[in-house]
Amino acid sequence: MAETASGTRARRLALRKLPGLVRHPLDALVEAGNAANGEIVRLGVGSVGPYLVTSPDHLETVLHNPDRYVREGLLWDGVRRAVGEAILVTEGPVWKSSRDVLRPLFTPGRVNTMTDRMAEAIRDAVTDLEGTARTGGTVDAASELARIVCRATMRVLFGDRISVPDAVRMVDAFGVIATEMIPRIVLPWAPNWLPLPGDRAFAAAVATLDDIVLPIIREVRRNPDGGEDVISTLCAARGVDGEEVTEQQIRDDVVAMVSTSTETTIAVLSWLWPVLAAHPEVAARLHAEVDRVVGNSEVRRSHVPQLRYTRMVLDELLRLWPAGWFIPRMAVGDEVLGGTRIEAGATILVSPYVTHRMAAFWSDPDDFDPERFDPDGPKPEPYYSYFPFGGGQHRCLGQYLFAVEAPLIIATLLSRFRPELVGPADFTPRLGASLRPATEARLVLRPVRAVVA
Repeated sequence: MAETASGTRARRLALRKLPGLVRHPLDALVEAGNAANGEIVRLGVGSVGPYLVTSPDHLETVLHNPDRYVREGLLWDGVRRAVGEAILVTEGPVWKSSRDVLRPLFTPGRVNTMTDRMAEAIRDAVTDLEGTARTGGTVDAASELARIVCRATMRVLFGDRISVPDAVRMVDAFGVIATEMIPRIVLPWAPNWLPLPGDRAFAAAVATLDDIVLPIIREVRRNPDGGEDVISTLCAARGVDGEEVTEQQIRDDVVAMVSTSTETTIAVLSWLWPVLAAHPEVAARLHAEVDRVVGNSEVRRSHVPQLRYTRMVLDELLRLWPAGWFIPRMAVGDEVLGGTRIEAGATILVSPYVTHRMAAFWSDPDDFDPERFDPDGPKPEPYYSYFPFGGGQHRCLGQYLFAVEAPLIIATLLSRFRPELVGPADFTPRLGASLRPATEARLVLRPVRAVVA
């Protein structure tokens, strides 16, 4: 089937924007998506370059056909260098085996049973900030978020087998990996033996992950205690052939689970502080809700369903800055998608960041407006105009964990403090495997009231 005329026209529009794609890739991708109005865009010259897919109909085809559009090539090669053949990157029987083992740990029912323990861990971590708050000092928002998230996640998912300082070291290592894999994404033709900038830092970060998790895995395998945490569950599992799972496979899945259970919450909440500084009306309404729902008590599971506006703010943060801003796929065979011929081996660039900012699907898409997600209002339409956690069988396992953990963190922080951003709000993303503000936020924490025991 020949390409549609509109598909060809959209591709030519994108080609004229290629210099901008190099200098400001996120802006250029959004501009290309808007110019094409949902048609498929070729980002390259001649037969080189990925296809940008933004239409919800086309996205559904790609994300719901993992046998035709696989996790290979762009991005995934770099991820495999860090997490090996983990659930994040595998396909077929190995993926299904890991997914079946881990899925029960992330169901809504399971997460609900852990919510009060999670709230206690978050409370303890936030309490550590009171001394700095009393003296009027500043804190590094990213570092404190990492510490709070790791305290909660290590307790409820990993049974405190990984210490909080080691978990923070892992989060830092993931940050290095996400940044230093960029040269190999930009230069996919470069063989692995050819040194590129970032390779040494990447290798050192991977070594840090191994140094932390491998001794823990070996101890759990030597002395199994029937725990229900992620590491115990993976160590007790059997592989697709019924044989004992290898240490390497367990390591890969543990590293992947630490990454996915921490990165989304840290990355998305990092945008909250510039948003509240730039939108005082949002801050006022958020503070008022926390004051009304939580009051002088400690945050508990029963408070989460009442934090409606908090949930709306989180959904809008996920719309504008989804942690997984691009999730490429590779076409296994020749395809025709949206009237455009796609050759076998071509990269399909799926980007929630782009689709979430397209005028075809959102009014005033660059504005921060939590009212879009009023639970009493209409749902985003069409369905794949909003997909911050991906879709299809590879939809993120940790989606419900985020939906509970993030409101708990916001409510606990805002029930204790009024964080004030030091300096101007910066909404420039730092490009990596996930999106965070380019400028690290520093906060002054103004105490709200004394903590009630």
